[in-house]
Amino acid sequence: MHTVVVIPARGGSKGLKDKNIYPVAGKPLLAWSIMQARAAKQVEQVFVSTNDDTIAGVAREYGAEVIIRPEELSGDKATSESALLHALGVIEGDCGIRLRRMVFLQATSPLRKPDDIDLALNQFERDRADSLISVTKADDLTLWECRNKLWKSVNFDYRNRGMRQDRPSQFIENGSIYILNPDLLRTLGNRIGEKLTVYEMDFWQTWEVDTIDEIDLVEFYMFKKNLAKKSAV
Repeated sequence: MHTVVVIPARGGSKGLKDKNIYPVAGKPLLAWSIMQARAAKQVEQVFVSTNDDTIAGVAREYGAEVIIRPEELSGDKATSESALLHALGVIEGDCGIRLRRMVFLQATSPLRKPDDIDLALNQFERDRADSLISVTKADDLTLWECRNKLWKSVNFDYRNRGMRQDRPSQFIENGSIYILNPDLLRTLGNRIGEKLTVYEMDFWQTWEVDTIDEIDLVEFYMFKKNLAKKSAV
């Protein structure tokens, strides 16, 4: 019964061209997640699901196995769950690997400490969960939304604002690490089940790469937190 990492990385991103292989801190963005996954002590294999030959080449260069994803699962409206289900079928069906746990990493979220994946797996087991999401605390965020041209405070009462430290803690699903029981994915078609636990990360690990401006921000933290070396650029 294996623990594997699956990293979905399709080609054809609209916001930032070739986002998954865009250079970040001297390496293609995807490479960071592959290296972090391969360094995790509890992970036996790393798979990248893609429809793109260039991305597949980068994945193999950094030591990942490649799952070629059908084009019908690679469009703008294709869900991550559809890619994960396809990957699960290939891993268990074609490769003959029996899965105990699947770790889903987003290539766009490279701000992981060296032990984050193993610590998250430990928590998943300790809490006897069927799913885990990584989160960051959002205590300083006061959110508003506009409905029918009327503005409404969402996570606080503007009429009784009170002290920040007295408000209930709220958390952001930061998209960095997901862990799930494969049966959950097969049964519900979702990465999250009823026995959910969370792995809390530092707030600076909230940031991910979706735009060109976020490249600079992510690189700043990668160098500041010693996740990458300046000489790599």
